[in-house]
Amino acid sequence: MFAGMVKRIGPIEKMKTRPEAVVQYELPVGGELIPLNGLLGKPIRFKHTGRIFCVNCANLTKSSFSQGYCFKCMQTLAQCDMCIMKPELCHFHLGTCREPEWGEKHCFVDHVVYLANSSGIKVGITRAHQMRTRWMDQGAIQALPIVRVKNRLDSGKVEVALSRTLPDKTNWRAMLQGKVEKIDLKAEREKVFATLGEELPGERLTEEDFTFNYPVLAYPTKLTSLNLDKNPEVTGELQGIKGQYLILSTGVINMRKYGGYELEWETEDPTPVPQPAPPTSQSASGGIQAIQTSLI
Repeated sequence: MFAGMVKRIGPIEKMKTRPEAVVQYELPVGGELIPLNGLLGKPIRFKHTGRIFCVNCANLTKSSFSQGYCFKCMQTLAQCDMCIMKPELCHFHLGTCREPEWGEKHCFVDHVVYLANSSGIKVGITRAHQMRTRWMDQGAIQALPIVRVKNRLDSGKVEVALSRTLPDKTNWRAMLQGKVEKIDLKAEREKVFATLGEELPGERLTEEDFTFNYPVLAYPTKLTSLNLDKNPEVTGELQGIKGQYLILSTGVINMRKYGGYELEWETEDPTPVPQPAPPTSQSASGGIQAIQTSLI
């Protein structure tokens, strides 16, 4: 089907990202990294074999939970607990953390509350050292850290306060249609600071905002969501990558959703192609390495 074919088979993980003038993507397949930017405009094919392996214990599982975990790991790992999605529900202080050592390592480090623009303004939180990875995973075209706190619980308290007036979710459909307008995030930050209660924890930040440019040749005019559980084989021309989505001529697919799914992957040998021009404003370039984690 393809000239100079590359074939791989194995379970996948979420796409790795690297912040350059245009965000660079690689897909882990069976422990190997497939560079994706060079496949823009080319046909790709992948097929789910029907097997799913837990991204934590690697055991074969009939169903995937929490984006790639088996049922046992989903029930026992701290990173799959409800407080990860809702940090204001942290129960470490009650002595009931599923994995106290994991909690100390991942939750008791600096976290940042931020404003981002993926499908319009939203508020979110992330560990301070993985801000850019988080924003690229969301498909944000702009992001601005606004408050730094010392632990995950405090970040949840600030986020909850801000979410009373700001959205805290990304509209993936709007994000993938490429019609998101730029926002003056600094002005929005000042509005937040004007209403932020003094009793809330954290250091107010005055950093510059970040911008991201994604490898997209064409945005879809009509969104068709592809589902490996319903149709295990996907083919089409790769037209773009944004967030954790592949944009194909046949539809869009959230690759992070299928962590642990074993795929047969087949593409042309990726070679460099012209990239979309970077924005004129500050870009998120630098030597920051992508951090693979299920923790938001």
